[in-house]
Amino acid sequence: MNHIPEQHIHFCKTKDGVSIAYAAVGQGATLVKAANWLSHLEYDWTSPVWRHWLEGLSRHHRFFRYDERGCGLSDWDIDDFSLDAWVQDLEAVVDAAGLDRFPLMGISQGGPIAITYAARHPEKVTHLILHGTYALGRLRREPSAEQLREIEMFNELIALGWGKSNPAFRQVFTTMFMPEASGEQLHWFNELQRVSSTPENAVRIRKTFASIDVTDLASKIEIPTLIFHPKNDAIVPFEQGRFMATLITGSRFVPLESNNHILLADEPAWEQFLEEVYEFLGVASGPADTKVDLPDYADLTLREREVLELLARGYRNHDIAQELVLTPKTVRNYISIIFGKLGVHSRGEAIVRAREAGFGRDST
Repeated sequence: MNHIPEQHIHFCKTKDGVSIAYAAVGQGATLVKAANWLSHLEYDWTSPVWRHWLEGLSRHHRFFRYDERGCGLSDWDIDDFSLDAWVQDLEAVVDAAGLDRFPLMGISQGGPIAITYAARHPEKVTHLILHGTYALGRLRREPSAEQLREIEMFNELIALGWGKSNPAFRQVFTTMFMPEASGEQLHWFNELQRVSSTPENAVRIRKTFASIDVTDLASKIEIPTLIFHPKNDAIVPFEQGRFMATLITGSRFVPLESNNHILLADEPAWEQFLEEVYEFLGVASGPADTKVDLPDYADLTLREREVLELLARGYRNHDIAQELVLTPKTVRNYISIIFGKLGVHSRGEAIVRAREAGFGRDST
């Protein structure tokens, strides 16, 4: 069984004639994610890095995402890599999909795009969700001479190494994005860097992102805003998330205990992120088709409910691990925690209790 329904890929044209690929998945109210650097609609679909994001964000919503110009399935032969052009990409997707009012999410470099869109179209955006992002690009933060050399060094690494089959150059970026990633996740992200864009486009995109300044626009945002930032983020410093929260009046800032710029499925920070997003958007935190309001289940976290749901459907640990993109050891740990919270001592007893509460109702 796959928790992610089939995605539907479409194409639209921007005002300057660029073809943009976008996808929709799930059912319910609309949720839109502004594009961030390094995406590929097809390659992301079954990845161990992004799959839990797609599943979680489409569980209660019709979730829209797209590949920005120069990346993924969108046009690669592009002249204009600018913030205005990236906002055009988002505008084209919203118009083509016929979207009215919706929550908007910006992750990493998608944050300035989401902020700019929300400032220009406040009538469209109901909620703003930002993760691991910034208002000032690296060149706008008064970098030291050493930091300037580092920026140029990374651009050279991209230009020289990203088109090669040997992932050594790309591995530098991967370990910064996700220092706690598994071997499979590291391999996948290395490949994403190779297949999602050309080295030349990647350098041009990075240079533009480094020069972004949306401080004035952020200070004008009046939309309810939720801001997340990993405490040990090596890509975007934690201070940038705090600074963003000072700019957007009334925003809520949520520090995350993580070393990863992209949250991984088996870390507590991911579970916290998803539950905070659900609460912010006013949807239930548990699986859409299960009861979770009984006293015995009040203390179960989102991930524990997901494990219990599959347990009640008769899944083995290996199958649960594969379905939720976890390691078998992590699944065993979750099951032990669930046993303790439910006061049961065996798998069979847990399954009976879970089914009595409404879990596993889709099993056949």
